[in-house]
Amino acid sequence: MDEGIPPELRRNRMLSLVREREFMRVADLSTIFGISEVTVRTDLGLLADQGALQRVHGGAIVRDPELRLERSFEEALDEYAAEKAGIGRHGAGTIRSGETIILDVGTSTTAIAKALVARSDLTDVTVFTSSLTIALELEAAIPRITVVITGGTLRPKQHSLVDPMAGFIFENVNASTAFIGCNGVHPDAGITNVNLPEAEMKRKMVAAAQRTVVVADGSKLGNISVAKVADLSDIDQLITGPSAPPEVVAKLAGRGVAVEIAESRISGTTRSPAPVDNGGNT
Repeated sequence: MDEGIPPELRRNRMLSLVREREFMRVADLSTIFGISEVTVRTDLGLLADQGALQRVHGGAIVRDPELRLERSFEEALDEYAAEKAGIGRHGAGTIRSGETIILDVGTSTTAIAKALVARSDLTDVTVFTSSLTIALELEAAIPRITVVITGGTLRPKQHSLVDPMAGFIFENVNASTAFIGCNGVHPDAGITNVNLPEAEMKRKMVAAAQRTVVVADGSKLGNISVAKVADLSDIDQLITGPSAPPEVVAKLAGRGVAVEIAESRISGTTRSPAPVDNGGNT
């Protein structure tokens, strides 16, 4: 424990850890330095005030965009939270008892996991996932829901498992539906993601399912990221939210994508947009 070191030195060491690992939890820093979580939050707050790092839900990330090309799970968690919850309820509402599904990593797919736990009517559902966060969310629904974790190499930023080994399981799985998250949904570029190892896992998930549903809040529509996941022709449905740009939704629908816009409940109200004309798709 480093309980006795001067506060300034302790904060410098904290900053070094955040830069080295790109994301650090408050709880982990508390254990490493042998101090309370309150003290950790104070230290991180001071470092954030100095512009040395950025505070996010549950911890801190590096501030320099050149050091942080990919946003952490915690950073994205609170953004479009109501919209993602609506996407989660919408996606979970399509699942029936006895199905086998795949849940990709991400905050929108985690919202689906939470909604699945809330559906007490579901039984004998099997979920394959490469996300430790999703596995923990689903744990409360065992044994109604069987949770299978892929294994593989752990990526701390998304709490996800990637190759080597993580993809092997999908070569022997035949799932009814794969729910895929992403960083970009574009009428021309298709489905893309910011991280190459994650993109490879997503491609394997798509290949392992009879039906592919992309889940993305409205901020992802119209974006193009570095790694290709799938063409629009490879997906069966897109579930998004009310913030989705109407012009992009119209272009995607014109390309034959079945776009569904989930309801977002905000402050006790329900906001439901007008139906999307998707050229006959529902």
